[in-house]
Amino acid sequence: MNRRVGLIMLVLVMAVSMTACSQEKTITIASKPMTEQFVIAEMLTALIEQETDIKVELKSGVGGGTSNIHPAMISGEIDIYPEYTGTGWMFVLEQELINDPDELYEEVKAGYKEEFDIVWSGLYGFNDTYGIAMKRELAEELGIETYSDLAAASDKLVFGAEHDFFEREDGFPGLDDVYGFDFKKETGMDIGLKYLAIESGEVDVINIFSTDGKLKEYDMVVLEDDEYFFPSYYAATLIRQETLDEYPELEEVIAMLDGQISNEEMTNMNYLVEIEKMEPKQVALDFLEEKGLLK
Repeated sequence: MNRRVGLIMLVLVMAVSMTACSQEKTITIASKPMTEQFVIAEMLTALIEQETDIKVELKSGVGGGTSNIHPAMISGEIDIYPEYTGTGWMFVLEQELINDPDELYEEVKAGYKEEFDIVWSGLYGFNDTYGIAMKRELAEELGIETYSDLAAASDKLVFGAEHDFFEREDGFPGLDDVYGFDFKKETGMDIGLKYLAIESGEVDVINIFSTDGKLKEYDMVVLEDDEYFFPSYYAATLIRQETLDEYPELEEVIAMLDGQISNEEMTNMNYLVEIEKMEPKQVALDFLEEKGLLK
C-alpha cells in the first residue's frame, strides 16, 4: 500500500512539474552580428527579465543579419530584434528611398504592420547611417559642421574612401551631384586603412558609419548631411504582433528604450566593446544603470 501511495504521489509531482514547465513564459530575442546590436539585445533582455516574469532566449549575432532574422520573425522562431528604418524600408519592403527620416519611420512602421503583422517600437534615438567625418580640431578650425560647409571648403582638403565608394551612385558620385564637392584630391583605399590615413594626415575627410567606435578613438566629428542625401537608419525594436498579443506587458518594457540612446552614446558603447574590449552585456547593464532603468 505504501509503495502504491508513493508511486501515485510521484506521478502527481511529475504532472505538476510538467504543467509548470509548459506554462513558463519564454520569448526569443535575436541580434545581427554587429557590436551595437549585441549591446541592445542585452539591454532588451535585461529589461524584460527585470520587469516581467518572461524568460528570454538570446540569439546573438545571427549570421546574415536581416536576411535570416526577418524570415525567422515571420515563422515565429524569433520574437524580437533591433532593426533600422532604412534597412526595413529599402531591403525588406523593397521601396524607394524616402529622404525625410520622420516620414520614413512612419511609412516603414505602417508597411511592416500591414504586410507582416510586425510592430516597430519608438526609435532609440541614434541613426547608424553612412556619413562623412573629419578630425574635430580641423573641422572647428575651418568652421565645418555640415556637408554644405564641407563643399565650400573642399578645395583645401583631401577626401579618402574605400574604392567602391567612388563607383557607387549611392556613394561619391551621387553625393557630389547634390553638394558639388571640389576636393583638392580624392584618394581610394582599403576600408581598414581610412582611420589610419586620417590620423597620419594623409587625408582630411573620410566616409564612415555614424556610430563607429573609432570615431571616439580618433576624436572625429560626424558632419550633418543637411540635404539628406544618405538614407536614415534610425534603430528601433521590432516585435511580432502575435507575441504582443500573448504578452501585452512587453509593450511598456520595450518603450523604456524610446529616445534613450543618442549617436554619441551608441558610439561610446561601440568604443567600449571594440576598443576597450568590454563585454557587451556589461556595457549594456552599465548604460541602463546610468539611465536609471535598472532597479
